[in-house]
Parts: sequence; structure tokens; C-alpha cells
Amino acid sequence: MRMNLTFFRIFILFFLIVHPLAKGQAQKQLHLLFEKEIEKKCKALSDAPYFKKTYTFFLEKKWDSTLVYSMRQLNSDRSDKTINDYCHFFRGFSFKEKKLFKESQKELSDITNRFFFYQRVSMLLGELALENNESEKAIPYFKKLEALSNPELYGIKASTIKHNLGICYLHLGQFSNAESYLLDSTELQEQEQDTIMLIGSYGDIANLYYEQYKDDQAIPYFIKAYELAQKTKDFRLKYTTAYNMAIVEENRKDFLRSLQYRKEFEKWKDSLNDQNKIWEVAQLEKQFAVKQKQKEVSLLQAENKIKIAERNGLLYSAIVLLVLLITGVYFYLEKIKSNKIILAQKQKLDELNATKDKLFSIVSHDLRSSVNALKTSNSKLLKNLETKNLDELDFLLHQNSAIANSTYNLLDNLLHWALLQSQQSFFEITAMRLFFIVEQISFNYKSLLQEKEIQFENNVARSEMVYADQESLKIILRNLMDNAIKFSKERGYIHIYTRSRNDMYCDLIIEDNGLGMDAATRENLLKEDISLIKKQNNDKIGSGLGLQLCKSMIKKNKGKFTIESELGKGTKMIVSLPKTVSDG
Repeated sequence: MRMNLTFFRIFILFFLIVHPLAKGQAQKQLHLLFEKEIEKKCKALSDAPYFKKTYTFFLEKKWDSTLVYSMRQLNSDRSDKTINDYCHFFRGFSFKEKKLFKESQKELSDITNRFFFYQRVSMLLGELALENNESEKAIPYFKKLEALSNPELYGIKASTIKHNLGICYLHLGQFSNAESYLLDSTELQEQEQDTIMLIGSYGDIANLYYEQYKDDQAIPYFIKAYELAQKTKDFRLKYTTAYNMAIVEENRKDFLRSLQYRKEFEKWKDSLNDQNKIWEVAQLEKQFAVKQKQKEVSLLQAENKIKIAERNGLLYSAIVLLVLLITGVYFYLEKIKSNKIILAQKQKLDELNATKDKLFSIVSHDLRSSVNALKTSNSKLLKNLETKNLDELDFLLHQNSAIANSTYNLLDNLLHWALLQSQQSFFEITAMRLFFIVEQISFNYKSLLQEKEIQFENNVARSEMVYADQESLKIILRNLMDNAIKFSKERGYIHIYTRSRNDMYCDLIIEDNGLGMDAATRENLLKEDISLIKKQNNDKIGSGLGLQLCKSMIKKNKGKFTIESELGKGTKMIVSLPKTVSDG
């Protein structure tokens, strides 16, 4: 547990040191001063169009444009060594921002030591070496910068130099040197009130002591990092420090406090995931808005063409009347044709809207049920925490996990359904071996199979090959495996195998000896329409979205889907996929 904590913290804090997105407010202000100094120096150098555009795009943080115009400048004129140095600097900095570290190192290495901001170049080279886990190579760069009397002139903080040296020595296991530099950098950051960097420094010092098993010295720094992170708006820092405290308390055998920190960690982690999902939705909305604008522009262009035609038509007499008559007849026929198309589209749209309404009604009901069940279970969990009823706590935690997994699967299916309906999913049919796909999917369900003591066998022939889209086939198998496990009895079995009835299709069969279904339910599930079905077996209720998603994806894979089942005797879900053409 100690090693897991140390590795995790070092990774996170390395991100805080090297990457500009994690800079504190003081570092951002210093960077602005550095950019102003860059702009002043570049304006005094040359009015060459390529160079002017290069540093303008650099200051605007448009890295791709910076790379394009800096290369044009270098290709057009290499006589001015100072401008060459600036171009290489801009390119090295841009490559680093784009995470192309080798290219960045190459460009920065081409800069001469006469360059005014050469100290900043040394800082960047040191950071790149640290990024590539080359701590010994990074130390000389930072040592050279440590002797500077005024590093702020080059956009470098003294505390950052000491911090990076401390990290280098920590990676090399030289704990004495690491402790000295990290404590010095922390003292400077406390004076600067640089909250973000302080959290990283506290965590690094804690890891330094923790690796040496000096828990009494490490834990106060973990606590400082945690308390300081709570004052920020950064969800990543909040859940990282909460996770560290959970591990610390677990090592101290204070499991109740560890559980509290773990719950807090999950809360911040969910908040971060929600934030990412909101950003993804915003991107989709932005794309949709752009498409709508494009349609509006096309419509306006068409309207303008009609107006121009009408205005020019007034210049003619008899020809105009004839043209208008012909045009009128044409548009009348087109209108009749358009009305028929619109009517058909309206009917289809009404059907889609009805399906959408039913989908959201069923899904929202299932989500509400899951959230309500989770809420009720958590209330019981809190009560049992007070009484320390470990058996009940274990039951409730497993129940919460099952509810969360079920809700996640529902949302995952809903996302794939939406992508499929809006034709946004990537789809590529290729030849593949079924055995390895089934093996990969079944491995993910190993724990669930063991929990219900279900015997699982993958009897798919290793030589069996079909044409299908790999990602959609995985979604189909996951949903069918979910259903098979859900409706299987304790100590039942699930067998997956293939059979060949003809030279066109290969049947992939997922067989279980679970609850089964009657003929009416089976026929209802195999209907061709896209309406959703409520299925119910004892206490197992679902929206049917997963099975509908499977049917749609099987159809898109040019396959077929059938069900063989008897109530109380189990079920066979049969997916027929096109075979590959044999060479022999």
C-alpha cells in the first residue's frame, strides 16, 4: 500500500511541476511579464512578415501557426543568427506544449548560448529531461540556473528551480539532497502564497519521508496538502489528496476515517468526470450549432438566387411571361413532390419522437429507481456504520456496487444508442477471429461469474473468422453476457460456441440455463420495430435498451439475430455474422 501511494503521488506532482496548466497565480503573472519582454525584444529585431507572424502567433498561444511561420522564416533567410535563435526557441516551446518532446529537445539544442533568453532554454531542457525520467541529465541544467541572481527576468521562479532539483534527487533516491531542496522551495512558495505549487511541494515532501518510512514526518505534510487542496477549485487536486489521506489512514488502521476519505475521493472523482462530460456535451452542441448555421447560410444563398432571378425576369416581356408560366408549373409540380416528401418525413419524425419520448421515459424511470435505491442503501450504510455491523456493511457495499454497475451499463448503452441513431459512431467491418474477441470480453466478467459461481466455457473454434466491426461486436457481446449473467441461477452455466449451418453465416451462440422466457416474450423481443420493451423476470427489470442496441448493431454488421428459449430451461442468444471467404 505504501508503494502504491508513493508512485501515485510522484506521478501527479510531476505533472504539477512540468506542465504549464498546473501553474499557480504567481507563476502565471511571471509568465505574462516574460511574454511582454519577448514581444519587446522581437519588435526591435525585424519587421520581416514571417518573423512578425511567428512571434504574434506564439504570444497568442497558437502553436501550429507558430510552427508553420517559424519554419517559413528559417527557410527564407538564415543570415540573422539572433532571429534564428528566436525561431528555434518558439518552435521548441511550441513542440513542448504539443507534447512532442523529442522534437522540442532538438529545436532547443540548436539555440546558441548568445541567445538573450538562453537561461529559459536551459530550464526547458531540464524540464524535458525530467519529463523523460532522465534526472541525472536534468540536474546540470537546474544547477546552472540556481546560480542566477534574477531568474524572474527569464520567466523562471527560484522556488521552481529548487523544487525541480528536489524532484530529481528524489527520483535518484538521494533523499538528503531532495529534502534540502524541497524544504527550501516550500519556504519560498509559502512566502509567495502560491497555493497550487504548495500542494505539490507538501505532497512531494510527504512522499520523501514516506519512502524512508518516516511516517511521523510524512503524515503532517499529507494533511497540509489535503487541507490546502480543499480551498482550491481544482477537482483533480481534491480527489488526489483525499485518496492519499484514505491510504494514510488505512495504513494507520483507522478504517472509519479511511472510508470517509474514500467517499470524499469518489465524490471529487465523480465531479471531475461530470466536468469532462459537460465539456464533451458542449463540444457536441457547438458542432451542431455550426451545422445549423451552415444550413441557414445555404438557405439564404438559395433565397438570394431566387430574388436575383425574379428581378432580372422583370426586364423581359413575352419571354418572361413564358418563363414564369413554365417556372410556375415547375414549382407547382415540385411543391406537390415536396409536400409528399415532407409528409413522409413528418410521419417518420413523429415515429422517432414517439420512440425518443418512450426511451427517455423508460431510461429516466430506471435511472430514478437506481438513484433512489442507491440513496436508500446509503442511508442504511450510514446507520450500520454507527453500529459497526460489518456483515450488513459488506452486503450494502456489494449492493451499491451492483446498482452503480447497472446504472453505468444503462448510460453506456444510451450513449452508444444515441451515437448510432445520429450516425456519429465510427464503423469499419474487417475480418477477425471470434475466439479472441470472446476471450477478451469474458475476461472482464470473470469476477461476476465467480460471484454467482457460474461455470463459463468459451468453445468458439480458434479458426472461425467473420466479417464485423470490432467495437460494435464487443458492445453486442457485453450486453448479451450481461443478460446471461443477470438471468442465470446460482451455480449455473454459460457456454459460448459457434455452429455453421451454411457457407454464408457463422452462428455465435450464447447459451445459459437460467430463467428463460415464454414464446410471447421471445417474439416481442425479436420484433423489427425500434420500440423499447419492458421485460420483467422476478425482481429483474430493465429498459430493454441493451437488447435493442444489439439488434441495431447486428443489423448494421449485416448479420441476423434469433432467440431460442423455454421458460425455466434457459436461453440461447444467436448472433449470425457473415463468414470470411475461404482462400482454399
